[in-house]
Amino acid sequence: MLTRDQLLEIIRNGENSGVEFKRDGIANHDLAKELVAFANFEGGMVLLGVEDDGRVSGIVRDRLEEWVMTACRDKIRPGIVPFFEVVKNVEEGRHVACVRVLRGAETQCHWHNNRRTYYGRVGSQSRELSSEELARLFEQRGVLSVEPRPLSGADFECLDERRLRDYFGRVRQQEVPEDDDGSAWGDLLELTEVMADGAATVAGMLLFGRDPNRFLPQAGIDAVALPGTEKDYAAVERAGLRGPMVPLLTQAGKLAEPGLVEEAVSFVRRNTRVTATLEDGARRVERRTYPDEVVREAVVNALIHRDYLLSGTDVELVVYSDRLEVVSPGRLANGVTPEAMRAGVRTARNPMLKDVMRDYGYVEHMGLGVPRKIVRGMREHNGTDPELVEAHERFTVRLFDSP
Repeated sequence: MLTRDQLLEIIRNGENSGVEFKRDGIANHDLAKELVAFANFEGGMVLLGVEDDGRVSGIVRDRLEEWVMTACRDKIRPGIVPFFEVVKNVEEGRHVACVRVLRGAETQCHWHNNRRTYYGRVGSQSRELSSEELARLFEQRGVLSVEPRPLSGADFECLDERRLRDYFGRVRQQEVPEDDDGSAWGDLLELTEVMADGAATVAGMLLFGRDPNRFLPQAGIDAVALPGTEKDYAAVERAGLRGPMVPLLTQAGKLAEPGLVEEAVSFVRRNTRVTATLEDGARRVERRTYPDEVVREAVVNALIHRDYLLSGTDVELVVYSDRLEVVSPGRLANGVTPEAMRAGVRTARNPMLKDVMRDYGYVEHMGLGVPRKIVRGMREHNGTDPELVEAHERFTVRLFDSP
């Protein structure tokens, strides 16, 4: 949070590579242009209510925060959530709004009049990038892992402290900072890449976020149960599974709040049948259509190995009358093929997600979840052979309910 004195010092220093002054009366696409340029550079802030010469004219627009957030959604692709704050009485009776963005996790573009334009920050100016500059920007963003990238506007309060405390204290068996020790929490989360530059990282938000979809619309599972063998609008149940990836457990290890994996397994359980047989002439044994451990492994793999740079689509979980499909957006990482996965070849597009989920016991230490849990699990369960299919920028695990 900026104090009045800090803001006055910034204004006195004038516009630069990280600061832009704007009158509050600007159009939404003009604000978007400046924020895109900052996001494509190293981040920065727009001060609304400050003239080009540094005079404080103050903010005048009603419901300014809502207007800013709408502009960032409608005029920027992919949409961003900036940090927003108002510093009051910078001059007597005149307030200034600070709209701040971090370096973008993806290459942002300005969307106006059905045209995409890419801007970057050059000194105190925001200018359209040349084809060469744009190519370099895409290359730079592409070679960086998405997991450690900070999310603009996602401060510590956007993370679920209960889950963090459970993870570091119960799961990792280490000392956990006191609730009011912000400095210690900051050091711990920065060192473990849950946060970076004072903001939650992509991985931190996916694992421990209070509302991951606020910052990562693709962070979830679209689940549907269908009455037949084909896609149909007449679904038995549709659900958007949302929330942090990891569960919250009690000190005794009991489930207090589910994570995405538990939500997915529960969805499959309530939308598939249970059969009962008598074994040894007397013992009643219930048998589910799909073993929980197989479903869990398929869902975990989809969540930790999907391409989170594809922002327009969730993991899909579809229960048909004869099969179950778990669809992960993006191609397999590092040239791995479905055949290699069957053989136990290990790869990790998102190693932090994999390591944390392994800490919770979801992931095999040897990386053999596909051959051991999915393939062998279904063969032992009902004699079927799961299909692993990569096509059309999607990877699908397909389980069958009978031979």
